[in-house]
Amino acid sequence: MDYSSSGVNIDAGNRAVGLIKSRVAETFSPLVLNGLGGFASCFQLPSGYKEPVLVSCTDGVGTKLKIAIDHNILDTVGIDLVAMCVNDMICCGAKPLYFLDYIACHALVPEQMKLLIDGMVEGCKQAGCALTGGEMAEMNDLYRPGEFDLAGFSVGIVDKAQILDGSTVAAGDYVYALPSSGIHSNGYSLVRKVLTPEVCERRGISPTQLLTPTRIYVKEIMALLSLGCIGAVAHITGGGLQENVERVLPKNVHLEIEWDKLRTHEIFKVIQEEGNVATDEMRRVFNMGVGMVVVSSDPMPESELFYQIGRVV
Repeated sequence: MDYSSSGVNIDAGNRAVGLIKSRVAETFSPLVLNGLGGFASCFQLPSGYKEPVLVSCTDGVGTKLKIAIDHNILDTVGIDLVAMCVNDMICCGAKPLYFLDYIACHALVPEQMKLLIDGMVEGCKQAGCALTGGEMAEMNDLYRPGEFDLAGFSVGIVDKAQILDGSTVAAGDYVYALPSSGIHSNGYSLVRKVLTPEVCERRGISPTQLLTPTRIYVKEIMALLSLGCIGAVAHITGGGLQENVERVLPKNVHLEIEWDKLRTHEIFKVIQEEGNVATDEMRRVFNMGVGMVVVSSDPMPESELFYQIGRVV
């Protein structure tokens, strides 16, 4: 017997690394001190911070992967993976520095791995961070043929005095929404139960629509933070708009949302109609068209980037 007879192909792993090396290097900056192939990645802290604080996040893509696997569309879920980490990170006011991934699969197919990494490279470029390393693991007795799972890990930096903790938020502050690109990466267990292939065909919904990648908000949020009036930022994921914003507010205030102002995507209306899902349940499971929320002490002119959806009371 040998290792390949037990389901692990070392040669395929080496070939996969060879396919992705040049793509991953596209995300490097001078702060990345070594390339792929070592036992760990080395990243030099940038200068210009008085009291630098490292911020770390980890997340996955969830059962959205099932749709990607079923339709063999693998080049966008890597963007989702990066987005779910860095969008959480910027809620603290931190700038993403670098990202690592973990891919666990039944059998390693180098061409599939390259598509997944291509998405992560694109996500890291959008977030302005480096993809410094990762891991590919073949476990054919844990995953069924064709299946895989993704996990992401990101580290960022912020000056201690600039950490967003919501402590300055007060009654009367303005609440603004940044539009989502669609469902993002939450609620897909319900999505897949409601939007069966038959429903999708009848309603004209393509797999590509269901796999629209999560929008990455790093550059937009960083620009808004530079205005000096943002007291809190919330990433709208599981739990929906109300619960996620309440997480970043002080205990003595609450969120008042004008729900009729939300620019809700058509896909959410289809899910609600086809699944006979209660409105409260929709609002708790999905982002309903809002990917991020910022709370500002000053009114800001509305634009395509953001619009007001409520107040703090």
